[in-house]
Amino acid sequence: MIENLYRKISASQIARDVSLLFLRIGFGVVFFRSYQTKVEDGTLFELTDTTFFLFEEEYAGVPIPADIAAPLATYAEFFLPLLLLLGLGTRVAAAGLVVMTLVIQLFVYPDAWWNPHMSWVAMGLILVVFGPGRVSLDHLIGRARNRHAAA
Repeated sequence: MIENLYRKISASQIARDVSLLFLRIGFGVVFFRSYQTKVEDGTLFELTDTTFFLFEEEYAGVPIPADIAAPLATYAEFFLPLLLLLGLGTRVAAAGLVVMTLVIQLFVYPDAWWNPHMSWVAMGLILVVFGPGRVSLDHLIGRARNRHAAA
């Protein structure tokens, strides 16, 4: 029985799943750390005065008013990495962070393409294309749907 299970799960599939898990974590942490700089210590969504200042001054090129962009970016940097960690809605979460990266690239730091934005876009696109792997809620939900459909 164990030999059959081993044959079903190839070493390359395990490596792929572990790699996608670490990619989800690494990509999400980049944005979650940014979220942490935007909120008051000990709160979830109380934005700092500095956050509003940055969106009004340094990030002023973003084509959304600062009073909307600041909380929107903060919520996205909290929820999308959380979804990546759980492997839930992975492709949508990764696509959202790719869009955020492109907004940052185009409107805030246009000279930062090769470092770090190109690597962020690459990480996100890998997750959009390949999905979360089997160590994810997306995979568990898909298996449950398949079992339900087969019944």
